[in-house]
Order: sequence, then C-alpha cells, then structure tokens
Amino acid sequence: MYFLVTIQTQLPADLGDEARAELLAAEAAAGSRLRRAGVIEHIWRLPGRLANVGIWSVQSAEELDAALADLPLHRWQVVRVEVLAEHPLSRLSVGEQSTPGR
Repeated sequence: MYFLVTIQTQLPADLGDEARAELLAAEAAAGSRLRRAGVIEHIWRLPGRLANVGIWSVQSAEELDAALADLPLHRWQVVRVEVLAEHPLSRLSVGEQSTPGR
C-alpha cells in the first residue's frame, strides 16, 4: 500500500542545542533506515520549516503507524496520512497517448 505522508515537527523552544542536535541526528538515522528498507520511497523537504512530505510503501496501515511511532521525534510531530490508489494515467508510459475509455 502507498501512503502520502506529511510530517511537520515542532520541537520545544526550551530544548537545548545539544539535545536538539542529538534528536535530529537520531531522526535522520531512522529515516535513512526506512529509506534503505524501501518504506520511504520518495521524500521531499518543505523549505522554511522542519517538515517533509513523502511516499511511504508498507503492507498495512498498522505497519505505517508502527514505523511513524518509532521515529525519535514522533511526540513532537503532526502527521497527516492519506492512502493512495492507482490513477488510470499511471499505467501510461511517458510519451504514450491516452485513449478515452481505456
């Protein structure tokens, strides 16, 4: 199953610089593991904020929930998830002409 996942992180203002750096490093390592495992298929940064949007691929919503809950910054994240379904145009090759009713 594919999911569109948007993550917005808001770290506490009173979080010290060292703790912040450690948490961000742990989050980057967790994200790298998920990317290498194929769970995060695509990911984009949302400039100007601590946020990203990505395409996640898992077998179930429960697997997605578990992966998100394991992120080191999870307790400071607002996560929006939308399940994705195949669009008929996704079957076309680049440059191929669409045929109505196909």
